[in-house]
Amino acid sequence: MRILVVRYRFIGDTVLMIPFLRNLRYAYPDAKIDVLVGPVSGQVLRECPYIDELIVFDTTRKHRYENTKQEKKSFFSYVKFLKTQKYDKTYVLKRSLSSAVLAFLAGIPQRIGFNTEGRGFFLTKKVPYVADKHEVECFLDLLRSDDVPVRDNHLENWVSQDSDDKISRIFNELSITDELKVLIHATSGNVNKQWPLEYFAEIVKYLSNDLGARVFYTGTQKDSETYDKIRSLTGEYLKKEPVNLCGRLSIQDSTALINRMKFVIGSDSGTLHIAASLNIPVIGIYGPMNPVKWQTRGDIHHPLYLDLECIPCELRRKCPVNIACLKELKPEKVIDKIKGSNPESFLEDKTQI
Repeated sequence: MRILVVRYRFIGDTVLMIPFLRNLRYAYPDAKIDVLVGPVSGQVLRECPYIDELIVFDTTRKHRYENTKQEKKSFFSYVKFLKTQKYDKTYVLKRSLSSAVLAFLAGIPQRIGFNTEGRGFFLTKKVPYVADKHEVECFLDLLRSDDVPVRDNHLENWVSQDSDDKISRIFNELSITDELKVLIHATSGNVNKQWPLEYFAEIVKYLSNDLGARVFYTGTQKDSETYDKIRSLTGEYLKKEPVNLCGRLSIQDSTALINRMKFVIGSDSGTLHIAASLNIPVIGIYGPMNPVKWQTRGDIHHPLYLDLECIPCELRRKCPVNIACLKELKPEKVIDKIKGSNPESFLEDKTQI
């Protein structure tokens, strides 16, 4: 049996399909299981033991976090390549029309995917997509619809030894000790999902000056500008200067860094799902997207969001209230979760605001 899983682009979605891949491997221990992934987001699966090969799908410069310097290939070059692989079955986890067309043109006999964007014609098994269900469970629905048993649904992840060694070297260079370490992730693939930078500045000041924590940043080189802005908003004095590693780490390196954090605070983004997959506690700040579907999974995490009638708008229209879902969620709410001078105690309270 030769199986292709299609879920290219977006770091968070790629992390969230790990339970799908694990259960697929349970069901087909001897199959060849390949995954079509984005050039950057696919790196989160480099150490995944449930797959045989990652096939990088790189056709566009449109997506902010998938834009590489490599020469782009045409859509039809992938059609041609996939035909040569003679897959028996494909699970199309991506919901776009083009992804289903790709599987159809590649001649894969069994094509299981979500019945979205009018693409049912190109699928042999059409599965309803449920808006108010966590994305992990939606992915697992594709297996359930194909009579593949689902044994578990937990996230997991793996840290490469090379990346872990790299983080050790960086810590040694910067004389980072056993101090409290917290990752702040202020950016997102869509700027309208980002919490105001002045609010993040308040959190950085609290962590550094009140708790004596060492704050870390990671992301692309361009993301560094965001963290420079946050630093300017904190004022002149910080008890401990944040460590800005933007542009210095791969996705695998960032995973190794996150694995050393006490907790992570950030805007709705794939980085939060990486932390959750490593069992690192997350305080996630959610705005226009559906928190039921996209929040980090697990009892140790704290999704923060407001109870507004307009949530979720899914960014489908221009906001008439100036992104109130994020701007009205004040820094004090995050600080309350950190629980004063005892940052470990925030794990005890698992309620939303």
